[in-house]
Parts: sequence; C-alpha cells; structure tokens
Amino acid sequence: MTVLVGCSHGTDNPDGREAIRSILADVRAARPDLDVREAFVDVQIPEVAAVVADAVAGGGNAVVVPLLLSVGFHVRVDIAQAVAREGASAAPPLGPDARLVAILVDRLAQAGLAADDAVVLAAAGSTDPAAATAVEAVAAGLADAIENHVTIGYGAGATPSVPDAVAAAREAGGRVVVASYLLAPGYFHDRVLEAGADVVSAPLAPDPRLADVVLDRYDASL
Repeated sequence: MTVLVGCSHGTDNPDGREAIRSILADVRAARPDLDVREAFVDVQIPEVAAVVADAVAGGGNAVVVPLLLSVGFHVRVDIAQAVAREGASAAPPLGPDARLVAILVDRLAQAGLAADDAVVLAAAGSTDPAAATAVEAVAAGLADAIENHVTIGYGAGATPSVPDAVAAAREAGGRVVVASYLLAPGYFHDRVLEAGADVVSAPLAPDPRLADVVLDRYDASL
C-alpha cells in the first residue's frame, strides 16, 4: 500500500494545528486501511523530506498530497524536491475544486451573508502566476454560486492585498464580507481579521469534504 503523506505549511496556532489534523483524521476514518502520515514544509516537524524518506525505506512508496490550496514555492520546491530525492510522487494541491467552493458558500451562510453584501475572497497568495489562476477559478465558482459581487484579495505575493480589496469593495457602500479561502486559523487568517471587513467567515477546515478532495488527489496520483 502506498503511503499518503498529507503535507501542510505548519503553524504555531493551536487551533490551526487541530484544524489540519482534522483533515487527516477524516481521511483515516474514510480509508482505515490506508497508511496516512503528517508532514510539514515549515514551522512544525516532521519535515516532508524526512517523512517521505521513512515511507519509502525498504522499498515502499509514497504520494505526498499538499494540504495547500494552490501551487507555489512549497509545492514546486519543497515538496517536489522531497519526492524527487526518494522516487516518490506528489499530487496537485487541493484547489481549485468545486467542493472547496461549496464549503466557502456554507461558511459565508454561517457568517450571515446578506444578498447586498460585497464579498472579498481572501487567499494566502503567491508569486507563482498559476496560484492566482487557481484562486480566480475559485472566485468565479463562488460568484456563480451566490448572488453577491466577488473580488479577490491576497495575504502576500500578489495584489491587491486583502485590506486594499476590502477598501475598494467598501467604496460601493454596504457591508463587506470576507470569505476566508484558507484551510485553518493561523497567521494569514489573523491578518484577514484585521483587514477592515464587517464580517470574516471561518476557514475551510474542519469539514469532511476536504478529506474527499485529499483522497481524490491521492488516488489520481497512484
């Protein structure tokens, strides 16, 4: 059986750690026969390279599923190098995916989204153009799913920033609601909470649909 390595960024935030663990817990519950291991590219240990090396020791195999919403440095460099060194495989990141859009819709409903609210989709951001393309696909899906006007703001690596996107949305009048396109609480979500919106939705995790996305990425990479 090929090991599934769920690799996230890593965070110092206890709630963020618990949210990421919930994804892999749901994966294990859905596929109890599967060897599921956790790894990180920053902040926490074990590092992804060490987990992959252990998984393939003795002739085993591994697929690293990035618990990340789009491509970027961590996918293209950290994870790519870890799997190349050991002859393992890497799946695409979780986004874009229609199930992520569905979770966003639910989070906005839970936050009390009204029909005349302006929505800013807040993503972590990356200098990789493919990351922006992925976020734009999610924003388009969200705009199709709700009646509100949807724009995008980034935490880093791309423009406009979340505060600038909130300020621009504010010019139209009415409330501004931020849809947190983030997996878990942590540094970026804290910055989103400070961006000046009237309402900020909760991150995506925990949600059992995330495990479905992870397993689809894993299965497609076998």
